[in-house]
Amino acid sequence: MITRRRVLLTTGAVALALAAVSLGALALGAARLSPAEVVATLLGRQVSELATTVVLGLRLPRILLAALAGMGLAVAGVGFQAVTRNPLADPAVLGVASGAALGAVLGQIAGLEGSLLAAFGLSAAAFLGALVAASAVYLIASVGGRLPIQTLLLAGVIIGLFFSAAITLIISLADFARLGGILHWLMGSLGAAGYRPVVVMALGCAAGIGAIYAQARALNLLALGEEPALQLGVEAERVKRVIFVAASLLTGVIVAHTGPIGFVGLIVPHAVRLTVGSDNRLLIPAAAGVGGAFLVLADTLARVVARPAELPVGVITAFCGAPFFIYLLRTRLRERLG
Repeated sequence: MITRRRVLLTTGAVALALAAVSLGALALGAARLSPAEVVATLLGRQVSELATTVVLGLRLPRILLAALAGMGLAVAGVGFQAVTRNPLADPAVLGVASGAALGAVLGQIAGLEGSLLAAFGLSAAAFLGALVAASAVYLIASVGGRLPIQTLLLAGVIIGLFFSAAITLIISLADFARLGGILHWLMGSLGAAGYRPVVVMALGCAAGIGAIYAQARALNLLALGEEPALQLGVEAERVKRVIFVAASLLTGVIVAHTGPIGFVGLIVPHAVRLTVGSDNRLLIPAAAGVGGAFLVLADTLARVVARPAELPVGVITAFCGAPFFIYLLRTRLRERLG
């Protein structure tokens, strides 16, 4: 049984885990720092100029960005899976991340960068792209109010390919001098300097996660089926619209500042669901904490595994997520075939 005490204890536990992982990530990298130096720098003590620059200027904003992106993508995955009642739904698989990427590319080419206002504008452009993609997938895949798995996946692939082709077309016509940054961003990168993206992403994630968590009880009832949920007072169509908009907001604001990072919204909800169950009142905060810790770990691995070179974090999550996706797909197909 889910009680408020259990929700608070679980949320506290995953928050502590996220803080511990983030503290470890602050100490790891090309410049060697001891945990004591990291803690002293965070507490405002002047350890050395190098420690201050590395911890506060470089690693802290990056780790905050990774934590927020992981939290947002994981909760977006929970929302999409709950509202479609399909465990394979996630922003990347549904093509929503590609729609957000197209919006962000258009925003970057339009010059939306360099100020806090521009960061908000870039997020808005990516959100619009994500919303268009999510709406298109839903309209294509919806058959009599249901979302069959094959139709949903095919619609996601089609929409994702369409937006990817549009990005390729735009890049091929763009100024050559801007291509390097855009191509690196498209592979998924958390190397955006400074705290501006952190501020924008924090606001977007607070709004998106809050909106999805507010529908947790309705999502639990929706899992019983639309007719039983309707009899219990749930307006299914309104809940779907809220979740699609909120999950698109999360995807858009994250993709705008990190590029498309796949599979976080697929892996994390499943792993957490195996541990805490399917009640969204507990699943959503737990997935947020685990998603943040997972992406901080993945980004730390991307920074240290091939140093002094740095891998795009999207490569790390794809290596983890692709086998997991294949496992889930084959499991679902075996279940359908009996």
